[in-house]
Amino acid sequence: MSTKAFLKQAWYVAAWADEVGREKLLERTIIEQSICLYRREDGTPVAIGNVCAHRCAPLSMGRLVGDAVQCPYHGLQFGPSGACTHNPHNDGKIPAKMSVPSYPVVERHKAIWVWMGNPADADPATIPDYSCHEDSGLGFVYGMLVVHANYKLIADNLLDLSHAATVHEGLLSMPGLYGKVDTVQSGTTVYANRWMPDGEIQPAHAMLWTDHVPGENVDQWAYMRWDAPGHLLLDVGVTKVGAPRTRGLFIYGTDILTPIDDHTTYYFWGVSRSYSVVDPEVDAQWHKIIEMAFDGQDKPMIEGQQRMLGERDIEDLDTILFHADAGATRARRVLASLIKDQNPPQPQNPPLHSHRHEVSASVNPVLPAL
Repeated sequence: MSTKAFLKQAWYVAAWADEVGREKLLERTIIEQSICLYRREDGTPVAIGNVCAHRCAPLSMGRLVGDAVQCPYHGLQFGPSGACTHNPHNDGKIPAKMSVPSYPVVERHKAIWVWMGNPADADPATIPDYSCHEDSGLGFVYGMLVVHANYKLIADNLLDLSHAATVHEGLLSMPGLYGKVDTVQSGTTVYANRWMPDGEIQPAHAMLWTDHVPGENVDQWAYMRWDAPGHLLLDVGVTKVGAPRTRGLFIYGTDILTPIDDHTTYYFWGVSRSYSVVDPEVDAQWHKIIEMAFDGQDKPMIEGQQRMLGERDIEDLDTILFHADAGATRARRVLASLIKDQNPPQPQNPPLHSHRHEVSASVNPVLPAL
């Protein structure tokens, strides 16, 4: 299947909430559509087409006049509905077709979500659960990177938990990552999970978990949740052998992929941690970890894959698949089906709060909930 097809009937993250304001108009390109983002005077986020209906100037280079965007080229103004509200030319007459697209917008989980399909089908209930971003019991840091690769290649990387053993050797590697992955589909949600009991601690866990006794084995887990078109959440952590999860350390890793075009992607990352909840030094530490692990290790590998593929999709080639590829393969099949019929995703996400407070035993708490 060509990588050129996109799922229009879906929510995409256009920005973190604090990126969108009134001081400066924000331009983002989502599935090849240039969008202008700003806030009304009451703070409500707005997303309209960025290409002026007159001479195709970028509206994001203009300025706000009340709740309307004034084009920087000829002074036309466009309101939140996309309709032209002011024309300084032609005696002020506004042609009936003088408008730009307007997109449904939801501000949720500290992000700005934009619906790219039929506005009548925009259901906020289908936005995946990232409530960990707003959990006062967790510390949260976040950012955004631009990756010069197709968003599906990045999702393949994230769903393949085994790659950490080589790409992230010395940081995220451990023998259990080569084991069999539990892949489960619920609705259009795909889970790729690894439960690794009674084993050697991962180097990153040993660095972060101050309660660990050197030389002691631990229980560890890495569960990845995928929702179409590219919304992922990693639940990873460590605890003492046989102990409840809440007595250890755990992290929710946000990986939200928004295609700019066929070969470029916005990667919105976040880390919600169960320890040192209010600690600027730990916040800074996580920015460095992301810079090292993704920007320095994953990103060059994925962009290298894209260079080798060129205009081809990896599915067009006769590649060999391993057990570790099960999650990515399942996710691609779900996505292909949704794109073919342009059906909106139907996420099935067990509540994160119950997952976080699971205390009965150090067992896989995700799979039984499906």
